[in-house]
Amino acid sequence: MAKSPAKKSAKKSSKLKPVKKSAPADVAAFTKDQELHAYRAMLLIRRFEEKAGQLYGMGFIGGFCHLYIGQEAVVVGMQAAITPKDAVITSYRDHGHMLACGMESRGVMAELTGRRGGYSKGKGGSMHMFSREKGFFGGHGIVGAQVPLGTGIAFGKKYRNEDSVDLALVDRAVAQIGQGQVYEAFNMASLWKLPVVYVIENNKYGMGTSIERASARTDLYQRGQAYGIPGMQVNGMDVIAVKEAGDKAVAHARGGKGPYILEMLTYRYRGHSMSDPAKYRSKEEVQKVRQEQDPIEGLKARLLESGVVEADQLKETDREVKAIVSDAAEFAQNSPEPDPSEFFTDVYVEA
Repeated sequence: MAKSPAKKSAKKSSKLKPVKKSAPADVAAFTKDQELHAYRAMLLIRRFEEKAGQLYGMGFIGGFCHLYIGQEAVVVGMQAAITPKDAVITSYRDHGHMLACGMESRGVMAELTGRRGGYSKGKGGSMHMFSREKGFFGGHGIVGAQVPLGTGIAFGKKYRNEDSVDLALVDRAVAQIGQGQVYEAFNMASLWKLPVVYVIENNKYGMGTSIERASARTDLYQRGQAYGIPGMQVNGMDVIAVKEAGDKAVAHARGGKGPYILEMLTYRYRGHSMSDPAKYRSKEEVQKVRQEQDPIEGLKARLLESGVVEADQLKETDREVKAIVSDAAEFAQNSPEPDPSEFFTDVYVEA
């Protein structure tokens, strides 16, 4: 039987010499305090997203809602590799990024429910809230749009001689990284040596299509080779591995060497959005990842085994996080809706 074109392509690509995949060994690991902070930050994202899913089911959240459950280590690890003067921009699966950069749970949840106390005054919803104070320049609903926008932010930083970098995070693997505007941005960023790190959150599926069925090349960290952009593939389910790789990529960009690509091998436990039943994969597949690679449980086991923390302390952290999320949900449900006059605010900016 003749081999299919897809199989031939896969065989051919496997012969190509890979870029270095492992995180550098010379980068300092997390300190005790950083490990505890990472655990709490990932747990907050997990509990927040679980509550958001509940509120969506109850009708308090309308429109689209893309949960980040399973991918927490990526944004928490990358956030640990940057400073408050740096910037972050991402796609529509963005609640975790907001919480990781320090935006308040109350404001994020209120925005999800379309209330006046939200970060965009209830007008942006799940995909469009921002915080200049926290250096978060939005989730973006247009597929792949955050890459050229993030490249523009990096251009502005270099133009003003600012000592800062921009993280442009790309979700949904092939669907976003396959956009033409992404490669135009790659070329410009490399040509002008812009301080930007492109983080591809490869969660294995573009909506309901696996990466193997959608891309002739599944090693996405190599997508910048034509433009001279170095790349690295990272275990995105290990927050420490993410932070180590992030340190290297950020130092590269901050040092004037231009852009860097990090492909985070991660996994989303829920469907693409709340309207997706995720029937394109088996329950056994999801359960296997949960049992063997869960980022929160993995860090928890490491903390307990090393004696850094006692089990009771982690239980107390869980209680504190649940209280924060419950408070955010209550605040959101009790906040008033935006006044109709808000339709006409924030439409234009005075330049």
